[in-house]
Amino acid sequence: MEKQRIVSGMRPTGALHLGHYLGVLKNWVELQEDYRCLYFEADWHALTSEYKNPAIIAESTEDIVHTWLGVGIDPERSIIFRQSDIKAHAEFFLLLSMITPVSWLERNPTYKEIREELKEKDLGTFGFLGYPVLQAADIVIYHADKVPIGEDQLPHLELTREIVRRFNFLYGEGLLKEPKEILTTAPRVPGLDGRKMSKSYNNAIFIHETQAGLKEKVMQMLTDIKRMRRKDPGEPNDCNLYPFHDYFTDEAKRAEIRAGCRDASWGCVDCKRLLIKNLEAEFAPIWDKIAFYKGHKTLVDNILHEGGSRARALANITIEKVRDALRVG
Repeated sequence: MEKQRIVSGMRPTGALHLGHYLGVLKNWVELQEDYRCLYFEADWHALTSEYKNPAIIAESTEDIVHTWLGVGIDPERSIIFRQSDIKAHAEFFLLLSMITPVSWLERNPTYKEIREELKEKDLGTFGFLGYPVLQAADIVIYHADKVPIGEDQLPHLELTREIVRRFNFLYGEGLLKEPKEILTTAPRVPGLDGRKMSKSYNNAIFIHETQAGLKEKVMQMLTDIKRMRRKDPGEPNDCNLYPFHDYFTDEAKRAEIRAGCRDASWGCVDCKRLLIKNLEAEFAPIWDKIAFYKGHKTLVDNILHEGGSRARALANITIEKVRDALRVG
């Protein structure tokens, strides 16, 4: 029996950090075991916010592919491609936009939120308002069975389903598939300063850090402000650093850290040194793979070319049906 399809993408707007690793990429790697996965670089989506600086998209595209391959996205098991290589995405977006009410887009819960978060950018464009329609096209063109998302993204996927239902009502039941969600628990990964980790806040630890860079960043991380001196007891739940141990340190050692912090037998430097050691152990093989792919550009180009060919063949099946239904093209 053919595996169900999963579709997911990522905007190439800069280097990937530990938030991406813990919240998205580790999950993507695991999904490869049970699903037929299509993972794409959403470079057209990136233009919604980076249209004044498209060079960052081109630079990030290569870095992101290297990172995906480095963490374990396998081109033998998954289809890896660039969104802009599949022109059917744009055609499908155009056709779906013809039937999508503007009111559906204006009620998008993150529309105002993102505009406020990125208020230094001019996001008063049709492209930004209409990005959920492009998102729907990205997913539905591959007849995705499921999409891995966090709870905060459920309204986006429901909008995709509403567009599918409207299309099927107008042009024929069953033409397009309604995707379902795979709910993922995306952790709130703190940055160096205690805020959510984000490259826009300049507080991120990136996946491709050098060993020296990783050490420098961890050593400057904020900890429990009550621990002004080495002998002061602290509370791990109030520490910006401790949550990282939940992901990179085994339970027995975490219990020792918690006890040591509370009775001051562990200092913050001790805690940081252990985290550095564990992060290096986690990422050293990933760094080696990233370096390998950076040094083999032709191999990476071939992976994207092959992935694009496979994705295009699937997308063309859907777009032909859509053209027939709308009696165009």
